[in-house]
Amino acid sequence: MTDVVSLLLPMFAGAPLVVGGILLALPRQHTLRSVLGMVSLLAMLAGAVLLVVLTADGTVIAHQVALWPGGISIPFVADLFASLVLTVTSILAVVSFQYMIASREARSPSIASFVLILAGGVAGALLTGDLFNLFVFIEVMLLPSYGLLLVLSRQGDLGGARLYVTVNLLASTLFLGGVGLIYAVEGTVNLAELAGAAVDNPATAVAAAVCLGAIAVKAAVFPVHGWLARTYVVTSPAVTALFSGLHTKVAIYVIYRIYAVVFDGDATWLVIALVITSLTMVIGVFGAMGEPTMRSILVFHMVSQIGYILVGVGLFTQLGLTAGIFYLLHHMIVKASLFLSTGALEQTYGSGRLDQLGGMRTREPLITAAFVIAALSLAGLPPFSGFVAKFSLILATIDAGQVIVGIVAIAVSLFTLLSMLKIWAAVFNGKLPQDSERRAAEARVRETAGLLDDEPVDAGAVDAEIQAARERHDTGHAGEGDDHAHDHPHGLRVPLRLALPALQLAVITVCLGVGAEFLLGLSEQAAAGLIDTTDYVVAVIGQ
Repeated sequence: MTDVVSLLLPMFAGAPLVVGGILLALPRQHTLRSVLGMVSLLAMLAGAVLLVVLTADGTVIAHQVALWPGGISIPFVADLFASLVLTVTSILAVVSFQYMIASREARSPSIASFVLILAGGVAGALLTGDLFNLFVFIEVMLLPSYGLLLVLSRQGDLGGARLYVTVNLLASTLFLGGVGLIYAVEGTVNLAELAGAAVDNPATAVAAAVCLGAIAVKAAVFPVHGWLARTYVVTSPAVTALFSGLHTKVAIYVIYRIYAVVFDGDATWLVIALVITSLTMVIGVFGAMGEPTMRSILVFHMVSQIGYILVGVGLFTQLGLTAGIFYLLHHMIVKASLFLSTGALEQTYGSGRLDQLGGMRTREPLITAAFVIAALSLAGLPPFSGFVAKFSLILATIDAGQVIVGIVAIAVSLFTLLSMLKIWAAVFNGKLPQDSERRAAEARVRETAGLLDDEPVDAGAVDAEIQAARERHDTGHAGEGDDHAHDHPHGLRVPLRLALPALQLAVITVCLGVGAEFLLGLSEQAAAGLIDTTDYVVAVIGQ
């Protein structure tokens, strides 16, 4: 079984690219594109789950493209760590694409292709066993991402898309330069052949550090995090959720992988890593405190949580890596759920600003449930997965003698909770301003007509939608001073199809909390493979 699956490893990257290309030839068949895109993503998810099953005991599956000998060919490698991350990224690709279909964004001729090509690039980056092809697959990830940003950016926000392109091009150039330096020094870019090379050769360590620096930019680690807050807020909620779960998390995966293999967990650099990760936690959470919109708050919290995840590699102990991997998997699900739940409100009610929303606790019970579950998990409260992740990480810092880092993690958790309460108080409690009804009606007309944010909305259609909503439900409208002045008309609720993706991820979040012991066991096994890379090296080069 393992031998057969190893032959199929390149298909995780190749098949989505091929299907994505085919879908570009179907510009008017939006239903067919959506169906084929969803089936392809579900097939990738099923394959990723199979990889988890096959690698759960520590087995490493490797395939040499064209069956060339190890060290010469292009290797594809699947261990438990890669398989777990691939599974969660596949889940997020499925759910994000589901949201795009529900919001009618997938009707654009190129969206399904962009999502599939992005998913193929992610799979390739996770499964490749050499640094040059890692660069190639990162670029494959970025090309459709540029397209998604440009197609789905809001009116007047192309500056954010340009910043995203500029930063990632510069980071990719730096990464390629680092790969070139490694090849100049070592004569190879095969990860297995580079095992421990940075420990033995200072020149290799410098070259690999250049690669890690470039990837740190893509991961939005302090002090190179500022671009994230300006780019992730300018596109649709589905794209933000997709990017949050794929781009930054693949970058974190690469940091774990390179440091484990090339640096062999060298303790020389760990103190610096812990300082940077602690600052990332603090800067991210304080950046969120003054933000005026739901999404900008969540984006800054993403920066903060990246710091938490990288504490695992900064400790580089069995317990630390276990906690870091668990935190990585948990955070991918929770953060996407938050982006999609708040995004559904933003798209339905026409605004994501805290001062333009209110009363959603009674107005939108499904969205409220999804938000509360994900927010409490993000803050690290029991019985959700976030509590297990943060508790494990704090125990790991104490075990490694890094108590100050643990104290920072606890303090940042408190501020995270405050930010979630800020959103709760303004959006889910609170009262709506008088112009909320018209803004919500404009959002509904835009959604019904399939209009993008930069397309004009007919004022007559908006007036008709307001009148229709009032006639459907005699509940009054915002701003008239009655007991329901803070309510929206019933005709402008979040459609179930928009709420469902966030709810699905919220259910997974609950399952991660209930089944934390099982996922911790898998994370522990994955961490063991990073502590001792012998099986990885042997699987790739056979010695």
